[in-house]
Amino acid sequence: MERGVATEAVERVVEANTLLSGIGFESGGLAAAHSFHDGVTALGETHRFYHGEKVAFGVIVQLVLENRPAALVDEILRFCIDVGLPVTLADIGVTDATEEKIRRVAEVTAGPEETIHSEPFPVTPDIVYSAIVAADALGADAKRRGGSGM
Repeated sequence: MERGVATEAVERVVEANTLLSGIGFESGGLAAAHSFHDGVTALGETHRFYHGEKVAFGVIVQLVLENRPAALVDEILRFCIDVGLPVTLADIGVTDATEEKIRRVAEVTAGPEETIHSEPFPVTPDIVYSAIVAADALGADAKRRGGSGM
């Protein structure tokens, strides 16, 4: 892909990712990550980024929201860095992450119709805000440390 060509293997990976994305979304497994996508689109500066890029950072937000083990969060962060996926708000265009902006994102992310409410605990804009801020800080720290060199 880096040379601008797609082999049969690449096509199969794309098809598998598409299938798994749908299955993961429908099962609620990535519900918070997709809700984050919906929330962050409230900020115009993110519109030039792909859905999957915003969801990738949303996965980190979801892991924080779910209080997943630090080792797992670090593993996902290192993977994202290694493959070039976003791990900070700046990576998806939010270079001026003011409290007002992030609270707006949190409000939309935790909206009443959003899939984030598939989480097995009550979700509020305040806890989403905290998870976004924490995920951004963890991503920035992981970038300073670098990827795993996979």
